[in-house]
Amino acid sequence: MTAPDSDRTRASSGATTSPRGPRDLDAYAHLLKQAQQQQGISLWQDARRRLKRKPVAMLSLGYLLGVSLLALMTPLLPLQSPQSMGISSAPQGENRKLQPPSWTAVKFNLRRPLAAYDERISNLRKQIGASRESQRKQLEKQLRVVEKSHPFGKLWNEPGLVTRGMIRCRVALFGDTCIPSICGTDILGRDVLSRVLWGSRVSLAVGLVSTLVSLLIGVTYGAVSGYLGGWVDALMMRVVDVIYSVPFIFVVIFLITILNEDSIRASLDSYGIDQIMIFFLVIGALYWLTMARVVRGQVLSLKNEAFVDAARTIGASRWRIIRRHLLPNVMGIVIVYLTLTIPAVMRFEAFLSFLGLGVSPPDVSWGLLVNEGLTVITPVKIYYWLVTFSGLALALTLFALSFLGDGLRDALDPRMKNRD
Repeated sequence: MTAPDSDRTRASSGATTSPRGPRDLDAYAHLLKQAQQQQGISLWQDARRRLKRKPVAMLSLGYLLGVSLLALMTPLLPLQSPQSMGISSAPQGENRKLQPPSWTAVKFNLRRPLAAYDERISNLRKQIGASRESQRKQLEKQLRVVEKSHPFGKLWNEPGLVTRGMIRCRVALFGDTCIPSICGTDILGRDVLSRVLWGSRVSLAVGLVSTLVSLLIGVTYGAVSGYLGGWVDALMMRVVDVIYSVPFIFVVIFLITILNEDSIRASLDSYGIDQIMIFFLVIGALYWLTMARVVRGQVLSLKNEAFVDAARTIGASRWRIIRRHLLPNVMGIVIVYLTLTIPAVMRFEAFLSFLGLGVSPPDVSWGLLVNEGLTVITPVKIYYWLVTFSGLALALTLFALSFLGDGLRDALDPRMKNRD
């Protein structure tokens, strides 16, 4: 190659790698400005966008939000008592047992007992303020006795402070007026609609609280096991295998039976832990096994990635790497599995309540309502409303959770990104 040819070659290659004039600089500046205007989309933003394209999943999400809101607002609704049939507008001697759905207006005697209770409490407090020291202790003891005989306690099962305040607002807004028995009444004359809505609070709480307990234990256990590896991982997984080998139903029944023993139950009551809370914790404490395995598998596939090596290089501790780098990257699969665990827990609660081992009266859940309905249904007479409404509420909620889980799985899977 001659010298002029080589110069020409160098000149042509330089023209393609570097700008030769103001026009090229302007073009590159324009491209840089356009690149800076492009905003990236995070995984969660992309997942939300793709989830909105799935009408079934969005409809399920809307249904679940509506049911959850309705369950939270149940004490504010003008419902009849879920455990009493004392209707003030009903003629004396009227039989309300096993009545079919009806639109007949009813009234509940709430305002007068509440006003009498408030007046009595106010008078006792005034007497305590004006009494001498010798009489004050006796009046304070009488006040505690009166406070335990709240009129709401006869109509609702030991409502808490927040629930009692919401029921007071309901009395102030609607008075004695109640929604008719549009879902019929049960064998004791109690309103089925009220029991279904109050039962939703227990059933949804069982699914949510138990799943969160299993989430906390399972994610922590699986992440630690997968990241540490070696003999620690082998030992932790053998513990999971041993627990897996024991029939789950037997373990739950055994623990619930032990914890419901009189002395143990009295000890737990002193700490404010009632039977339903025990039920929540027992199911959650035993439902974490699959979650731990799922998280362990994800952590094993991520712990040798470049971003984890970089975190080790700058001196990040093991716990910081797990908490700040590994767990955020497995939250997608955890959220999907969460939506699948909640219906499994709710089904298990309904099964135990159906057997009489779960939620016990006067508390109420959807599974307990189905059980109560089936006990009075005979080939001669079928009281369809006793099973239809509670069973339908449970079935729709489980379907909605399953459909939402499927939608989240597709939305959070990067491999599904270009298949919409």
